[in-house]
Amino acid sequence: MKHFFYLCLSWLLALGLQEGMAAGFRLSSQDAFASGRGEAFAATADNPSAIYYNPAGLTQIKGLQARVGSYNIYLAPGFESNGRRFENETKWHVVPQVFTAYGFEKLPMTIGFGVYSPYGLGVKWAQDTGFRTIALQSKMKYITAHPVVALEVLPGMSIAAGPTFNYSKVDLRQGVFPVDAGDVFRFKGEDEDVGFTAGWRWQPHAKLALGAAYRSRTTMAYEGYTDLIPIYSHMDSRLRFPIPHNVVMGISYRPTEKWNIEFNADFTEWSRLNQVTLDQAFPLPPFVLNWKSSWYYEVGVTRYLDKGWSLSAGYIFNQSCMPDAFFNPLVADTDKHFITFGASWRGAKAALDFAYQFGHGPPHTVRGSAISAAGQSADGRYDFTSHAVLLSFQWRF
Repeated sequence: MKHFFYLCLSWLLALGLQEGMAAGFRLSSQDAFASGRGEAFAATADNPSAIYYNPAGLTQIKGLQARVGSYNIYLAPGFESNGRRFENETKWHVVPQVFTAYGFEKLPMTIGFGVYSPYGLGVKWAQDTGFRTIALQSKMKYITAHPVVALEVLPGMSIAAGPTFNYSKVDLRQGVFPVDAGDVFRFKGEDEDVGFTAGWRWQPHAKLALGAAYRSRTTMAYEGYTDLIPIYSHMDSRLRFPIPHNVVMGISYRPTEKWNIEFNADFTEWSRLNQVTLDQAFPLPPFVLNWKSSWYYEVGVTRYLDKGWSLSAGYIFNQSCMPDAFFNPLVADTDKHFITFGASWRGAKAALDFAYQFGHGPPHTVRGSAISAAGQSADGRYDFTSHAVLLSFQWRF
C-alpha cells in the first residue's frame, strides 16, 4: 500500500502540488465548475468531480469520462501589531486533482476513482513578527486516493460509498527564543490512514434535487523527528493529529432548463482538534488547540446558454474555527467571504471549465491569546485576501 501512496504522491508532485489554506486546513475547491458556482454542487453533482462533492451524483454519468483540473491560488493572510505589518511569505499554491468515472449502460451503477487533496496548509512568517516562539512555518500535504461505487436504488434516488486511502506529511516550525538566534523547534513526519465517504442524492422532480455527503474522521500518527536547535536534532517522534469529519447538504432548484440555483450547508467537526500529542523520548506537554466546529454556507447559480456554453456565479461564507484564546498564526483562520465566477463549455466529447474566486477576511483583532513559554502571544490584527483561478478539462471516451 505504501508504494501505491508514493506513486500517487509522485504523480501529483509532478503536476506541482503545493499547500493551500481555507477553513482550518481544509481545501474545498476541487473543480472549476463547482467552484464557479460557490462550491454549491452537492445536489447537482453531475460530473466526475462528484467523487469529492457527492459521489451519489455519479449515477448521472453514462460511459467513461475523465476529468483533470488545477486550483491555482494566491494567499495573503496579513498581521499587524505595534504599527508594523507582515504577510505570509509563501503566497502561490497549486493544487491539482484528477477524477474518472464509468457508468454502466445496462446497470444502475457507476464506479469512480479520484486523486485529490482535501486538506493542506502552507504558511511562513517572518522572524520578527513578535510571535516567532508560537509560529514560524507550517506545511501540510495531504493526498487522497478515492474509489467509489454509486447505485441508483430507486428511480431518481442514488446512494454511494467508498474508502479513502490517505497519505500526508507535515513540517511545523516555531522559534525557541523571541529574537532569532539560529534557534528553531521543528517537527517533520508522514503517515497513511484509511477513511470513507458516503453520499445520497434524490431528484423527485425535474426541477428539484437534494443531496448529502459525508467524509469520515481519520487520525494521522505522523512518524518522523523533532529538532530543537541548538540543543538536539533528529529525535524520533510521533505526532498524533486528528482529522475531523464533515457533512454537506444541498438543494438544487431548476425553474427552467436554462437555470440551476443551489444552496449548500457544509459542516466540519473542527472541535475534534482539542489537543495534539507529540510522543518522543524527551516529553513535551500536549499542544492545546481547542478549535470549534464551523460551517460553510454556499449559494450558486448557473445559466445555461446556447452551443454548450454556461455562466456561473456564487457566494460562500466561511466561519472561523479558531477562538481567540487559542489563536495560532500557523493557520490564522478568520471569518471569510468568497465571491466566484465561472464559464464553461460542453461539446460532444470534451468539456472545459474556468473559474475565478476572490476571498476576503475582514480585519479581526485577536486579544487574550495564549502566551508562550518565552512570553509572546498571537495578539494583533489579522486579515485575509486570496485570488484563485481554477481550470478543469473533461473528456468523454
